[in-house]
Amino acid sequence: MASNENKVALVTGASRGIGAAVARRLARDGFTVVINYSGSAAQAEELAQEIEQAGGTALTAKADVSDAQAVRRMFDAAETAFGGVDVLVNNAGIMMLSPLAEADDANFDRQVAVNLKGTFNTLREAAKRLRDGGRIINFSTSVVGLKLETYGVYAATKAAVETLTAIMAKEMRGRNITVNAVAPGPVATELFLNGKSEELVARMAKMNPMERLGTPEDIASTVAFLAGPDGGWINGQTLRANGGMI
Repeated sequence: MASNENKVALVTGASRGIGAAVARRLARDGFTVVINYSGSAAQAEELAQEIEQAGGTALTAKADVSDAQAVRRMFDAAETAFGGVDVLVNNAGIMMLSPLAEADDANFDRQVAVNLKGTFNTLREAAKRLRDGGRIINFSTSVVGLKLETYGVYAATKAAVETLTAIMAKEMRGRNITVNAVAPGPVATELFLNGKSEELVARMAKMNPMERLGTPEDIASTVAFLAGPDGGWINGQTLRANGGMI
């Protein structure tokens, strides 16, 4: 991928937080961006307008990634609008924390449905439909390495995503498509900060040698590297973007 011009990036869960930062960055880097969302239509449209006003090209696409047919329709829409997809960023995910003893079936099923099945659904479409020379960037978590209490089910879904990443990289042999995962540490998003005391946030910020939380832009920069021309020799890897926490 010598240039990002005329290339199309589909970002799941892109209406807010890290996903929105990724969409903004990829648009700035020259990609046409498909902003996937499941519930936040107004935020997705606002982001698309922001990208367009800055001179980029963006389209919103509603789809619950856990629904295979909805994912198929989302790829159809991207192909109809722009002719195909070059980059898939699997950012959509949910996190429900509890000790294993207290984890209920509904929370387990929902996290598996969105984080694991949702990633599988988009990977399956991308395996058949991504243009040669493309890039796939999945999202894991540094908790897979840290193994913190209460993160069991969430981290288990992400460990599975890391395994899918490495295997799919091999299955794309001959098509010049790289498949990698980004595993953020704590990032200062509304989702992360909500419900946490200042003391807890400060403690988590100090867990890495940089002594700060990550920003959505830190993660977007990592994704941009893997999606852009300089990331072409990185393949089948999980890149922990966490300031050196683990």
